[in-house]
Amino acid sequence: MEKFEVSNRAKLPTRFGDFFIQSFREFRVENDCRCPIEHLVAFTDPIVEIPLVRVHSECLTGDVFGSQKCDCGGELAMALEKITQSSKEGQGGMLIYLRQEGRGIGLFNKVNAYALQDKGYDTVEANEALGFKSDNRDYSIVGDILKYYGIKKIRLLTNNPRKITAMSQYVEVIRDSIIVPSNCHNEKYLATKKSKLGHLL
Repeated sequence: MEKFEVSNRAKLPTRFGDFFIQSFREFRVENDCRCPIEHLVAFTDPIVEIPLVRVHSECLTGDVFGSQKCDCGGELAMALEKITQSSKEGQGGMLIYLRQEGRGIGLFNKVNAYALQDKGYDTVEANEALGFKSDNRDYSIVGDILKYYGIKKIRLLTNNPRKITAMSQYVEVIRDSIIVPSNCHNEKYLATKKSKLGHLL
């Protein structure tokens, strides 16, 4: 039984630049159910030997609604800008958009975590109060995606040392930082990511 399926390739012109996209439909077995999760990969053409890569977990509130409580939307926009610029310089890159909302706890639970944050919990305390780990994400599909494209070495746009460790299981990793400006709504969130999750901020 296949672990994942891959869509056809399509063009995606954006305000950042022109990309190609493909969707990877991952199948996970949960409670005796083979559940599909559909991820998106946006990349410049051609795919170079050492692409600039952003592995970005879905954040509906930040990516779509422009939430100021996190830095996700800013990181997504900056990553696409950097990949576009890299392409203009003859390099190029790829954004892997994982459907792992709320560091893997899902949208419903993320909103409940937000409600706890409104009461003074930090982002880690809120997840743990709901019975989850501080980070519930699984990056195994990323290994399959990179292998599908024949990628063996990447320049990874991240501040998260756990993500560096996870990606290093699949490819050789060179880390590139991605720092977006903070604001009065996410200062505590960013401080928690640095102090409790070890982010390089």
